[in-house]
Amino acid sequence: MSSDRGIHAMLGLCTAVLAVAALYSARSIFAPVACSLFFIAIVWPLQRVLQARMPKLLALAATVLVTFLVLIILGSMIIWSFSRVGQWVIDDAARFQAMYTQAADWLEGHDVSVTALVVENFNMSWVVAAVQAVGGRTSSLVSFAIITFVFTVLGLLEVDIVRMNFALIRGAESGKGLMQVGADIALKFQKYMLVRSEVSALTGVVVWGFALIAGLELATAWGLIAFILNYIPFIGPLIATVFPAIFALAQFESWRLAIIVFSCLNLIQFLIGSYLEPRIAGAALSVSPFLVLFAVFFWSLLWGIPGAFIGVPIVIALLTICEQHHSTRWIATLLSGRAGAPTRS
Repeated sequence: MSSDRGIHAMLGLCTAVLAVAALYSARSIFAPVACSLFFIAIVWPLQRVLQARMPKLLALAATVLVTFLVLIILGSMIIWSFSRVGQWVIDDAARFQAMYTQAADWLEGHDVSVTALVVENFNMSWVVAAVQAVGGRTSSLVSFAIITFVFTVLGLLEVDIVRMNFALIRGAESGKGLMQVGADIALKFQKYMLVRSEVSALTGVVVWGFALIAGLELATAWGLIAFILNYIPFIGPLIATVFPAIFALAQFESWRLAIIVFSCLNLIQFLIGSYLEPRIAGAALSVSPFLVLFAVFFWSLLWGIPGAFIGVPIVIALLTICEQHHSTRWIATLLSGRAGAPTRS
């Protein structure tokens, strides 16, 4: 009996390793498909409403146009914000030079020669490689966006067909069960994005207000950056707190003020993300914070930036599937992040 359990455990482990290897090796296909399914679940209610009032192709065109405009607006916000930050760096390069000189003098006063380290270890090929890496990453993100867009459009065309075909899979009852699971996942995706948008907007407003009160330059840019990057759990908020702290150091020329800015921004992110967001999301989207952090870093390791964005929705989908089966319901209960979460009978 114990031997059979050991064999089953080893088979399960080998299957998991092979699945992860397949997801990584074919990430150029799996990542766009996963993101397109997520976007389809988000925008389908809009297309369904439009289809009741106009032809299907026209409804699809309107849905795609609205989605495209939203993405363009968000992209324009982040581009404008970082361009303002970049312009500020160029205009105030002397401040960063003074920071470097001050830090170098302090280190050399403690027998650490920064100049010697730079001269001995600097290699121009590193700069070239960094520029090439940024260019390659940008090109891959553009290709990813195009592939995801194509998958999303084609998927929206086939939603009704897939729903009708579900009824033919292993009988009507099984088809209804699959449709119910898919509907539950789509509903949770929609609520996830709604909650994430509300929390991101609130975070952006609070960061903007704090930057104004603290006298930090580029307050609007920091608020928009916090708003956009908050869609990527943990990684986005970390970036949105580190950058303003660095610029606070250059602006105020004080380590203490920079640390205060960094601490206050992290406090804002913690209170909104860890206290307010779970109460807005409610029990339907309750996921263990440990699992959320693991999902973000695991999927970002497999698929990069798209994986960091889609990691939490993938976990939500998997836990929803586990809730539907008696043999795996304990997994959803264990990872729900709620004390005494009840299980379905």
